[in-house]
Amino acid sequence: MKNLESLRREYMSRVLRVENLHINPVTQFEIWLNEALNAGLPDANAMALSTATAAGKPSVRIVLLKHVSSKGFSFFTNYESKKAIQIKENPYGALLFYWNTFERQVRIEGPIEKTSEKESDEYFSARPEGSRIGAWASPQSRQIPNREYLDALQENYIRLFKKSEVKRPLFWGGYLLKPNLFEFWQGRENRLHDRFEYTLRSGGWEIHRLAP
Repeated sequence: MKNLESLRREYMSRVLRVENLHINPVTQFEIWLNEALNAGLPDANAMALSTATAAGKPSVRIVLLKHVSSKGFSFFTNYESKKAIQIKENPYGALLFYWNTFERQVRIEGPIEKTSEKESDEYFSARPEGSRIGAWASPQSRQIPNREYLDALQENYIRLFKKSEVKRPLFWGGYLLKPNLFEFWQGRENRLHDRFEYTLRSGGWEIHRLAP
């Protein structure tokens, strides 16, 4: 293996100043996300989602952001998955977006709740048929004997829905993370990065610069 200690590059492409930040962190996030999307970055809406058990044991995985608004950040999953069980035990989470090309990352924290059934139905119906069948077929996060077992489940549901609409299963739907903290990180030379934290207070969002 290559010596990991020797791997290093400088972040020098951009700077971040408080006067360039929007007063609303959701708007600032949308500005950065749109820049990543317009640049054609693959999986620009991919985010690391961290959850934890009631005892505080954490887990993290990559999921896809499917909607963002002043209410929060939405993603969809199986309600019987590991992440869903942890959210039920401990309804608080953290998100991380990393756009390597722009040398940027955004951290977001806040409570998590289920989206409405209407929102889950609308998103599910917009998915390709194969993905909708996949939601039915996958016993997400559970142990399975082999790939053939999963393929057989998929084939069974393909036959089942051959002449009917693939509706959303009740064990599948959306979550909304409602942010109360943002951190915008811009890589800088010599590891002296620009970091700004938005904290939600009773009077609105407060912005502070953090040491790198």
